[in-house]
Amino acid sequence: MAPKVASVTEIDQPSRLRLGIRGTVQGVGFRPFIYRLANDLDLNGWVRNSLGGVQIELEGDKNRLRQFLDRVVAEQPSLAHIDDMKVDDLTPVGYSGFNVRVSDRNGETDAVILPDIATCRDCREEIFDPANRRYRYPFTNCTNCGPRYSIVESLPYDRANTTMRRFSMCDECRREYEDPRNRRFHAQPNGCPKCGPHLELWDKKGKALAGHEQALSQACDLIRAGGILALKGLGGFQLIVDATNDDAVRRLRDRKNRPEKPFALMYPDLPSVENDCELTTTEKTVLTSCASPIVLLKRKPYAETTQGNVSHLVAPDNPYLGVMLPYTPLHYLLMADLGGPIVATSGNMSDEPIGTDEHDALARLHRVADLFLVHDRPIAQHVDDSIVRILADRPVVLRSARGYAPTVIDLPEPVSDCLAVGAQLKNAIGITRGRRAFVSQHIGDLDSKLTFDTLGTTAGSLMSMYDVNPGRVVCDQHPDYQSTRFACTFDAPRVTVQHHYAHVLSCMAEHGLEPLLLGVAFDGTGLGTDGTIWGGEFLRINDNSFERVAHLRCFRLPGGDAAIREPRRSALGLLYEVFGDAAVSMDDLSLARSFRKSELKTIKKMLGREINSPLTSSAGRLFDAIASLVGLCHKMSFEGQAAMKLEFAALNIRSADTYEFDLDTSASPFVIDWEPMLRQILGDLRSSVTPAMIAAKFHQTLAEMIATVASRVGERKIVLAGGCFQNRYLTERALASLEHHGCEVYLHERVPPNDGGIALGQIMAACRRQHKGDKNVSGDSRQNS
Repeated sequence: MAPKVASVTEIDQPSRLRLGIRGTVQGVGFRPFIYRLANDLDLNGWVRNSLGGVQIELEGDKNRLRQFLDRVVAEQPSLAHIDDMKVDDLTPVGYSGFNVRVSDRNGETDAVILPDIATCRDCREEIFDPANRRYRYPFTNCTNCGPRYSIVESLPYDRANTTMRRFSMCDECRREYEDPRNRRFHAQPNGCPKCGPHLELWDKKGKALAGHEQALSQACDLIRAGGILALKGLGGFQLIVDATNDDAVRRLRDRKNRPEKPFALMYPDLPSVENDCELTTTEKTVLTSCASPIVLLKRKPYAETTQGNVSHLVAPDNPYLGVMLPYTPLHYLLMADLGGPIVATSGNMSDEPIGTDEHDALARLHRVADLFLVHDRPIAQHVDDSIVRILADRPVVLRSARGYAPTVIDLPEPVSDCLAVGAQLKNAIGITRGRRAFVSQHIGDLDSKLTFDTLGTTAGSLMSMYDVNPGRVVCDQHPDYQSTRFACTFDAPRVTVQHHYAHVLSCMAEHGLEPLLLGVAFDGTGLGTDGTIWGGEFLRINDNSFERVAHLRCFRLPGGDAAIREPRRSALGLLYEVFGDAAVSMDDLSLARSFRKSELKTIKKMLGREINSPLTSSAGRLFDAIASLVGLCHKMSFEGQAAMKLEFAALNIRSADTYEFDLDTSASPFVIDWEPMLRQILGDLRSSVTPAMIAAKFHQTLAEMIATVASRVGERKIVLAGGCFQNRYLTERALASLEHHGCEVYLHERVPPNDGGIALGQIMAACRRQHKGDKNVSGDSRQNS
C-alpha cells in the first residue's frame, strides 16, 4: 500500500521542508538512508528519530526537494515501511550541511518497534572471515539485522533505551556508529569482541567452565556426545540436542515431559534442508526471509524412515518437520561447527513460557540441561521462534513471535487507548494507539502461574513503551479464562467479546475488510452467547453486529474438559447423540475397546443424566471424535494431536467423494446435521475402508458443508478463521469449494488463525463498539479481583 503523503504547497526557491514520517522507520537504517539521499541531492538540514517516527528538515533547490520526496518513498530501505508522510513548507533558516541530530523525546509515542531480524549476508561473511575483526564473534550485527524488539525497553529506539546501554563501545565501534556512511551507523546493538557481549559455558550450578570461543567449542562437544545444551539465544533459551541421535532426543523428551509433540529443527543451510524435505518456492522464500521462522515442511519419503538424517523421535508419526535456518551469528557458528541438524526447542518445561534470564534458567532447567551456554546481553522481551505454514501457496503465521511481533495492524477508525487480553490458549495481547493496533508476541497457554505472570509482564511492557493508559480492557466473555480474570484487575471499564466473533473480526482487521460478509469460525472451544460451547460457527457480520446464521449440530462432551484431552469421549458423545445408550455397546469399534467397562458405565450415566456433559457445536471436537472412531487417536498428549493425525492420514489422498449431510433451514440459525455422515463413516469402518480414505472424505465433506452454507446464506465475501484452518487439507479444499461457488475468500496470514489472533479481534470489536455501537459487544462493567 502506498504511503499517505500530505499535500505540499508550491515550493519556492530556495525553500525549507519539514517532514514527519510514520511507520517502520526506526532500527532499519532509515536515518543513514536519509543522510545519503540528502547529500546526493545537495540538500541541507537534519534528520532525527522521534517518539512518532522520524523527523526531517531540508533546505535547497525546489526541484531537488521534489526529487527527495519521490525518492524517499521509492528507495526506502528494504526493512522500512512508510505509513504516511506529513510535509510542511517553511521559511528557510540557512542550514549548512546535513547532519543527524539527537532523538526528540517529546510528543506522542507512535513509532513502530521492529521485530528482531535474522543475520544479514554481510555480517555472515564477516564472522567467517579470519581477516575481519569480528571473525567468529557471536553477536555481530548492523542496521540491516540483529536484535530489535528483544532488547528494547522504551522508545525511541536508541541505545540508551535498550539492554545494550551497559556496553560502552570501543573507539572502532564508536567510529562505525557515528559514521552515516557506515552500515553500522546508529546500529544500537553494535559491538565487537573488545566491547560487546560475550559467551560463557556454565554447569548446572552456574559455575563458569569456559568463556568466549572455548565456551562455544565445549558446547559443541557436549552436543556431539549426546548431551542436552541450554542455549541463551536472541529472545530466550533453547534446548539443543543432536537431531540424529535417538538417545539424545529420547532423553530430552523424558526430561522435558514432552512425550510426542514435535520438536523444531535447525539445519545449517538450505541444501541440507533439501536433503530431508520437499520445498516449494514459497517455502524457500519464507525459510530464508529476514524473519527466519520455523516453517512446516513435508519430509521426503526416505526421511520418514530410519534411513533419514533425523531421528524418528523428533516428530513421531508426523510427515512434517518444523524447520528453521540459523538466524543469529551464534547459531551460524554453532551449526558450522556441528555440520548437521539439531533439535532447537523452546527452553522451558511443558506449558511454561520460554526462559530469558540465565539464573532463572538454572532454576527451571537444571534437571533438563547438562550445560548452559549463556551470554551477558540481557533480554528485555521474551520472544520465542515463530511458526509459519504455507496454505494455498500463501504463508500463514501460526505462532507470531521472533521476526513478526509486535505485529502492527491499521484500524478502520481511531480507537481510544485500550488493552485486549486475548484468550486462554495461545495467548497474545494487544494495545491500541490511534488508528493502530499492536499485537504482542506469543505468550502461551495460561494454565500455569509462570505464563499468567508473563501475560502481566508483556502487557505492562507494551503499554509502557507506547505510553498507553487503557480506558477500556477488552476480554473474552468466558468468565473463567485467566485472561478474563487478568482484565478484572484493572480499574477500567471492561468490555467482553464473544470468542468466535473475535476470530472473524481479527481476519477482517488484518485485511481491512468491511461488512457485509460471512465469517466461518471453526475451532475447539469458545463460550457462545447461549451458554453452550461453540466452535462450528457461521456468523454474518453486519455494520454494527453479528448474526449466528448456522452452526454444526450439537453433541455432548462427557467429562467436559476431560473430553478435550480424550478424543474417545468426544466420539462417545457424538455416537450417543444419534444412538443413545446403544453407543456404549458398539464393541466392534476400537473406541469401545479403549475404555474399561466401569468407565463406559460411568460415561453412560453422565450422558443420560446430562451431568458434566456440556453441549458443543465445535468443529474441533468433531475432528477429535472422528479421529477416535477410525482408531487414530483415543487420548492426546498435546493440544490438536487428534486433528493432526486425521489430517496426516488424508495427506496422500488427492481426491475423495463426500459423505452426506443435511442442512436444516427450518431452524434459526440453520443447523448442519452431520448424522448422515456419521452413519456412513460407521458403514465404511465395518466395510474395512481405510482410515486414510475416511479421513479424506471427512475433510472434503466439511469443505462442502462450508460452501453449501455460504451459498444458502447468499454472502460472497467469506472469512475463514479459527484453529481448524491451520489444517492444510481442510483449508485448501474449503477454499477451492468456495471459489468454485464464486466466493471471495480471506484467510489469516500475518496474524494467527488460532487463539493467538483473538486479541486483534477484541480490539476490532472495541473499535466497532466505539464508532458503530456494536450490539454484540458488552460492557462497560468494572470488576476488580
